Amino acid sequence: MSPEPRLLVTLEAVARLGSFSEAADELKFTQSAVSQQISELERQVGARVLDRRPVRPTAAGRVLLDGEAKVRQALAVADAELKALDAGDYGELRIAAFVSAGASFVPAALARLRAVHPDLRIALIESETRASYAALLRGDVDLAITYDYETHRLPPPADLVRRQLFPDPVKIVLPAGHPLAARSAIHPDEVDPAEWIRTPVIPHDLTILTEHLRPVRTDFDGDDFRTVTRLVDAALGVAILPTLTLIGAATGVVARPIAGHSQRRFVYSCRLDTSRVPTAVADLEQCLDQAVAAVVLGSAEWSP
Repeated sequence: MSPEPRLLVTLEAVARLGSFSEAADELKFTQSAVSQQISELERQVGARVLDRRPVRPTAAGRVLLDGEAKVRQALAVADAELKALDAGDYGELRIAAFVSAGASFVPAALARLRAVHPDLRIALIESETRASYAALLRGDVDLAITYDYETHRLPPPADLVRRQLFPDPVKIVLPAGHPLAARSAIHPDEVDPAEWIRTPVIPHDLTILTEHLRPVRTDFDGDDFRTVTRLVDAALGVAILPTLTLIGAATGVVARPIAGHSQRRFVYSCRLDTSRVPTAVADLEQCLDQAVAAVVLGSAEWSP
């Protein structure tokens, strides 16, 4: 017996979230209903599709999830193509963006879009790059703002088209009153190792600098690097951050290029690769370019 599509949707939610209860919340079911659907799916395919503790797909479950992803992706492409056939507004545009993009140039782009499409409903979802790629392929969002680093590239999956918006220089951020603040550029060796605030940027994306970060007295684990600028402003240390993070940040910090280690983050807009692009999506891409020029490249914080 072929598995019912509705049961595959439930399997995907449980596997992605790693929880029956969280899947139930997302799908607006009771937890017992989710459990019953997974049991029914296992009965239909004649194999266990999920390990329960911890919750993760079995080999059979992964086969089903691969099939479900292909079907969902095909439907997402078809939906985008259908929307593109209508030159007018359509009900809702869903945008995924990482934190510092959502806090800087994305609102300005959406305001420009609203002026062109006043009746369009806009949904902005905070999401990091890998999750945004997955959401695009599932058809959960129409466009995503993503990023990667030149030392840690993260190409998009097939069937997505990605367009670079701008390169985002990575700099050393320190209190305005720091002895090194007057320098035009700072080498990591010049910073006292105990002063570093370790962030997720450093171990994952700037591995060539990791040797300068031991020992540290302050760690930050999170996605909103504006918090790190507040830690620097409070003289709790020195951090390595992308320049975009500094737009609208605390005023008591300065950013200097990393001497001897030119590093950049690249910021992109990303959507499904379709033969037709919905009017609102195409207009948003233009609005993003205008907002980047005004809010990012025209800001006081911006310099190569």
